[in-house]
Amino acid sequence: MEVDYIIVGLGLAGLAFTKELEKNNKSFLVYEDNSQNSSIVAAGIYNPVILKRFTPVWNAIEQLEIALPFYTELEKKFNTKYNYPVDIYRIFKSVEEQNNWFIACEKPLLSNYMTPKIITKHFEGIIASYGFGKLTNTGRIDTKTLLVDYKNYLTERNLLINESFEYNDLKINECNVEYKNVKASKVIFCEGFGLVKNPFFNYLPIQEAKGELITIHATNLNVDFLIKAAVFVLPLGKNYFKVGATFNWKDKTTLPTEEGKQELITKLESFINVPYTIVEHTAGIRPTVKDRRPLVGFHPKYKNLAILNGLGTRGVMIAPIAAKALYNNLEKEIVLDKEISIDRFQQLCLDQD
Repeated sequence: MEVDYIIVGLGLAGLAFTKELEKNNKSFLVYEDNSQNSSIVAAGIYNPVILKRFTPVWNAIEQLEIALPFYTELEKKFNTKYNYPVDIYRIFKSVEEQNNWFIACEKPLLSNYMTPKIITKHFEGIIASYGFGKLTNTGRIDTKTLLVDYKNYLTERNLLINESFEYNDLKINECNVEYKNVKASKVIFCEGFGLVKNPFFNYLPIQEAKGELITIHATNLNVDFLIKAAVFVLPLGKNYFKVGATFNWKDKTTLPTEEGKQELITKLESFINVPYTIVEHTAGIRPTVKDRRPLVGFHPKYKNLAILNGLGTRGVMIAPIAAKALYNNLEKEIVLDKEISIDRFQQLCLDQD
């Protein structure tokens, strides 16, 4: 069997790249072993504002210009809704935060999202003595449903192999690669935190950031906006809410923990005072990079091996634009932005040798 590309991993990064391949009539085969679940358990929030400091997210406007049409196309393709626009209400903790909000509202990159007034309305069950700051043109992507639909789509077309990729079985030739009974021009690794086991790219400084979330049912919490305070509370409909998320840099498992759940409960109850029931508790490992930029590009030595990884906490925003940049680099020789290119870590590869 011969294809243009082999893709390893089908989280948001793998999905975005395969969609780019489909659009350009390139053939491919995907290997996925379901070992990484960060894209599935993620809240999928898109928001161009860092709500801790009221500053712009890196490259956010450009990301959203690509990402929102990307998800609209997928909605049309599968006749299913994935994009749920939702406003964000940031709870102020002080008068100083209120003042900082007004200053940020005047910044050109933020003025289309941040509302220049304080929301003082009382909402049952929410403690907000200093009111809220409101963001619009934000929302969430239902990544779990999207990935399930896309995997089913690939399975029906015999384009998805549900098994682990065996690196030792990969033969790298000058012009192509061979993997078992498949020949391809290139292999793209989109493995998330599974990168640490990849002998070709494990020199890259990927960091594990375990995140835990709970889903609650709160009958008396009648809001249709995302609440952001010590944690976020994201409405899912019918009084169900996703609450998250924790950050754990030591635990490398994807298992929910009692410690994580208690942290979420403590933070949630610092600003919510209505009864609720926990109906789900999930965890995943975010693939993050110290400089908060994705890992994109081909291997310094093997030009037919490439990577799309390190999307971190904003995968729904970054995946589409990063996938397009990688495709254009590989097929059209358009140079990657220095901020996302793995060339910034080339010395680490040389040191490894």
